[in-house]
Amino acid sequence: MDELDSTKEGLSTEQVTKRQLEDGPNELSAGKKKSLFVKFLEQFKDLMIIILIVAAILSVVTSGGHDLSDALIIMSVVIINAIFGVYQEGKAEAAIEALRDMSSPAARVKRDGHVLEIDSKGLVRGDIVLLEAGDVVPADLRLLESVSLKIEEAALTGESVPVEKDANAAVSADSGIGDRINMAYQNANVTYGRGLGIVTAIGMSTEVGKIAQMIESADETETPLKRNLNRLSKVLTWAILAIAVVTFIVHILRLDVLNQENVLEGLMVSVALAVAAIPEGLPAIVTIVLALGTQVLAKRNSIVRKLPAVETLGSTQIIASDKTGTLTMNQMTVEKVLSNGQSFSAKDQMPKEDMTLRVMNFANDTKISQEGDLIGDPTETALVKFGQDQGFELLSVLTENPRVAELPFDSDRKLMSTIHKLENGNYFVAVKGAPDQLLKRVTKKIVADEISPLTQDDQKQILSENHKLAQEALRVLMMAYKYVDAIPSVLTSENLENDLIFAGLVGMIDPERPEAYEAVRVAKEAGIRPIMITGDHQDTAQAIAKRLGIIDEKESERHVLTGAQLNEMSDEEFQNKVDQYSVYARVSPEHKVRIVKAWQNKDKVVAMTGDGVNDAPALKTADIGIGMGITGTEVSKGASDMVLADDNFATIIVAIEEGRKVFANIQKTIQYLLSANTAEVLTIFIATLAGWDVMLPVQLLWINLVTDTFPAIALGVEPNEPGSMQEKPRGKKASFFSNGVLSSTIYQGIIQAALTLGIYGLALAFPVHADNSQMMHQDALTMSFATLGLIQLFHAFNVKSIHQSIFKVGAFKSKTFNLSILLSFVLLAAVIMIPGLNRIFHVSHLDLYQWIMVLIASVSVVIIVEIVKFIQQQLKK
Repeated sequence: MDELDSTKEGLSTEQVTKRQLEDGPNELSAGKKKSLFVKFLEQFKDLMIIILIVAAILSVVTSGGHDLSDALIIMSVVIINAIFGVYQEGKAEAAIEALRDMSSPAARVKRDGHVLEIDSKGLVRGDIVLLEAGDVVPADLRLLESVSLKIEEAALTGESVPVEKDANAAVSADSGIGDRINMAYQNANVTYGRGLGIVTAIGMSTEVGKIAQMIESADETETPLKRNLNRLSKVLTWAILAIAVVTFIVHILRLDVLNQENVLEGLMVSVALAVAAIPEGLPAIVTIVLALGTQVLAKRNSIVRKLPAVETLGSTQIIASDKTGTLTMNQMTVEKVLSNGQSFSAKDQMPKEDMTLRVMNFANDTKISQEGDLIGDPTETALVKFGQDQGFELLSVLTENPRVAELPFDSDRKLMSTIHKLENGNYFVAVKGAPDQLLKRVTKKIVADEISPLTQDDQKQILSENHKLAQEALRVLMMAYKYVDAIPSVLTSENLENDLIFAGLVGMIDPERPEAYEAVRVAKEAGIRPIMITGDHQDTAQAIAKRLGIIDEKESERHVLTGAQLNEMSDEEFQNKVDQYSVYARVSPEHKVRIVKAWQNKDKVVAMTGDGVNDAPALKTADIGIGMGITGTEVSKGASDMVLADDNFATIIVAIEEGRKVFANIQKTIQYLLSANTAEVLTIFIATLAGWDVMLPVQLLWINLVTDTFPAIALGVEPNEPGSMQEKPRGKKASFFSNGVLSSTIYQGIIQAALTLGIYGLALAFPVHADNSQMMHQDALTMSFATLGLIQLFHAFNVKSIHQSIFKVGAFKSKTFNLSILLSFVLLAAVIMIPGLNRIFHVSHLDLYQWIMVLIASVSVVIIVEIVKFIQQQLKK
């Protein structure tokens, strides 16, 4: 108090005014915000977007300004992507706004010796604040007084039960937030008792403020999808420029005459080739595939806030999960009861007259609303809920045996006692409390409904049972009772809580979610490592991790690291040891961020789950942050990329499977587009070298438009291939060209080009109109045009699976795919067969013989690729 120049009577008005001017209001800063226009402009910095804009300009130039369809499609894609990007901006802003909204609207403060109720924004350091059950702590406080004070800090620390506060406790300076029992923190909820504290920090200086700063300063993690697309963009940019320049030079040299007409013709061919080489439909297709993925996930309780998160899920290698509310129910539950010499589980039926059952319900301050809801401390409501499940009618029993006096819980003696009047005029005393404290006051025991003296051996046995339950991470309470003839005139612990009869022990826990064990098993089978990060005690975390299969039963201890131990490690030391630990206990928000970054520095893709304010910085830092929709705070949701609508850990595994499917489908789409574009580039380039006019710019652009759209989108929504969750995650270093895609793209592009050029050569060698050179040339041009278009449509069947035969995955399994191929075929054939259109595209009608040649060449690509796949499969064996 001396440091803050304050007294228990509070600050003076002059002191308050001075400090408000110095420190400002007790609120979180809003941070710098970008204008909507700036956010929109920033969306055009992406290299792929720049390439698309250039492609739009080039397509207009190529058509002489007459054909704007390509340009309109490309610019529509660009603008839609930009709008969506702006919509997704500002996760940190949303998270911090949620933090601001959580602030307590009012605070009871003592100033000039008087108690006032003020807006919490007006608090200053040194203010004396009064707390009682139901209050929200308005700032960080050093407690001066505490009377049975309990504060629920789960959102800040991750601890599943309210913390018993003690103003007189001595706490070391390096203690974690969860161990500072002489402090109360902003936004925590007072659940029991009352207290008095002096404000030590306000606004951004509070623990919640520090979290807000961490959220604001956390770097946006670049998703694997964005990295891959950027890498692809750079490769394509240089390749396309090189090909266009070389084609232009070769065209000019081939003509051997440098005039304006030849230069313009060469420029148009080069530009058309460049436009054909750019997979302008890719960003749109990626967006569509991701958007459809979000719809699938939404139906399965995963709400995606950022599209690339769908694909990022598929590459997840580490799931760093918060314990409370994510892996566990965030609801205290009675799991074991030792009573009357017997052991009962939560599923067993206990006798309604059992004394342990009676005491846990009598020595209890839980209120039951008219709707039947239990209101009170989570530990006490768990005891009443257990009684209800056992058929113990508390309200009717209390009507017969009403409470007439009590000794409230006290953090010093760690006991609570209630006195109930019996029908015979005597009184029943029910006492519950900490086993080590209550056992000192017990002199008798009840076994098999017989009361006998409590021996030293009995005491050892009780302590042994208590230790066993504690090792199972159960929170243990002891129940005792006695009968008295009259209520003492002066109620004290000494004259009431003595000569008691031991009734039993009750073990409680925040239980793991039923589906979590199977989800952890599936994750491990998929090559994903689940780790637990919690603010809870080490023993509790370790026991839950064992029950879930996160850590091995035999090697559990060396896999657990506490926040205090982490503080003693340098970043370099922790980096070297991070893969040794699967459980982190008693950690702070800073620790969570440090753990996530350590894994990321090992090139691992990290998914972080959480529901509390304390999880928000790590959620934002992780490659994908996963918030809880039911128990999660608005802060954690705002910092997340995805929110689980059902708070179900198993839903993450469903989302990961969908993410793997999305990546595989994008990979198939890229293989299809780039192999087709490779075929187009090689066809034009080789034809230019050979002096052939194998295809006109307008024809190339039409093929590019027709074949790059519908089949590519259909490939993007293909169903998942079997066995995807038995494969290891691809990780950060994997690209769209991994898993043999690059080699397949190249050889399949060469095959398509060779078949197209082959048909052009055959058409010239065996012409239908041999007597008319113009018709002969136009027929050859039309056949190469039809072949290149159809060959790409047939090739789409090959790409339905990168390595498996189309007969195994089902060539016609997808209706969407079948319709897309049919539509593309109609559009391609229409320009050849419909009078008027063929003049625009400079093509002629083909006879049956010519169509048969085109179809044989087009189908050949399927046969050749199937043979290659078969050979590849045989070589793997």
